[in-house]
Amino acid sequence: MMESTAYKSGFATLIGRPNVGKSTLMNRLIGQKIAITSNKPQTTRNRIQTVYTSEEGQIVFLDTPGIHKAKNKLGNYMVSVAQQTLSEVDVILWLVEPTTFIGAGERHIIEQLNKTKTPVILVINKIDTVKKEEVLKCIQTYRGECDFAEVVPVSALKGGNTEELLKCIMKYLPYGPAFYDEDTITDQPMRQIVAELIREKALRLLSDEIPHGVAVTIESMKYRENIVDIEATIVCERESHKGIIIGKGGGMLKAIGSKARPEIEDLLEMQANLQLWVKVRKDWRDSDLLLKNFGYNAKEDLR
Repeated sequence: MMESTAYKSGFATLIGRPNVGKSTLMNRLIGQKIAITSNKPQTTRNRIQTVYTSEEGQIVFLDTPGIHKAKNKLGNYMVSVAQQTLSEVDVILWLVEPTTFIGAGERHIIEQLNKTKTPVILVINKIDTVKKEEVLKCIQTYRGECDFAEVVPVSALKGGNTEELLKCIMKYLPYGPAFYDEDTITDQPMRQIVAELIREKALRLLSDEIPHGVAVTIESMKYRENIVDIEATIVCERESHKGIIIGKGGGMLKAIGSKARPEIEDLLEMQANLQLWVKVRKDWRDSDLLLKNFGYNAKEDLR
């Protein structure tokens, strides 16, 4: 790895309303799937730390939970993590959709950004879904709301203009040696990534009857020659949810497992024998003890 006086390294955070494409963009920039994506808001619960390394420098990305009005202890935790991150990083990436309508959610974020001294790059995502004129109108609208260091339109889904975004981020990083080895892509424990992949498949396959009330815990990961045996539990809040997750004749649970298995095998580069269970833990999203048990630790420090 190049280590010279010209080398840069620092922290960038992705913020934005739930479902604006933060995890998709981070996966695109890193070039590997680390953060889970789903069409349901608030998919990302922990602050995921991923690493992009090039000859020029190293960017450590933090993907925060969306900033929103909290409804329970899990919600409070997600909001406090997102807000705490703003003051700890070198540059903030605010993702928005290409529209001229600035809703209450965006206004809430603008309030937070106008209080911070950290440089903010406005990233207009999903430009593949609208005409160029719409993107230009969007830029004009947002420029009047906040003093942005840069405005970069991208398509996280198709990779449009993401190289330009990486160059812009590098501009705002301090000079200094890399924080991580060049082959590091995340500081997330492997168990946590596996749990998140399973949770992503559950969120995608389950109906809206189970919005966010599922967590996944890995009971065991045992390695033998070229195969890993994984036992995982999907935790839900109600008995009625348990039946839906298992499905008729165990069909839904099998579907979740068969969708998750190939991605787990790609990640671990070996065969996976995956066994899934379902447990009910009433109101786990409002229990400090259970939140901690499922890996949500509010008092993390960035460095």
